[in-house]
Amino acid sequence: MAIAVLAFVVLRAAVVPHSFGQYGHYRGDAIAEIAARPVAFAGHDVCESCHTDIVDQKKQGRHVVVPCEACHGALAKHADDPASVTPAKLDTAILCARCHEANSAKPKTFPQVATADHSGGLACDTCHQPHRPKIDTKVEPKPTTEAKK
Repeated sequence: MAIAVLAFVVLRAAVVPHSFGQYGHYRGDAIAEIAARPVAFAGHDVCESCHTDIVDQKKQGRHVVVPCEACHGALAKHADDPASVTPAKLDTAILCARCHEANSAKPKTFPQVATADHSGGLACDTCHQPHRPKIDTKVEPKPTTEAKK
């Protein structure tokens, strides 16, 4: 039994990092390693300082609480030099479904759709403006050449 305990202690000392437990049940060196990584996200305040027209649209809809980079991805490089990095055009048929695909685990008050039945393969931005998604009955949907599959 003593040999098994000794083997366990020696093996644990060899495998468990030295900084483990420094800040609770975590590896203390992980904080410095994460802080050393390059910044990828600009933050919605930075996005909103340039894209004021989008801010005005978002204020009119429910997406006002959604940070820009939740949909558009990490764009710190674009914020640092807008001319060098152009964000890609988003595929709203896929992107919107990440949050809005019908799922019984979501609250009943959260807007949900069964995308296969709802859009017939069309991109969401055919009928919805992504920053203010409520359908405006005064605006005609964008014409499309073909449905996405």
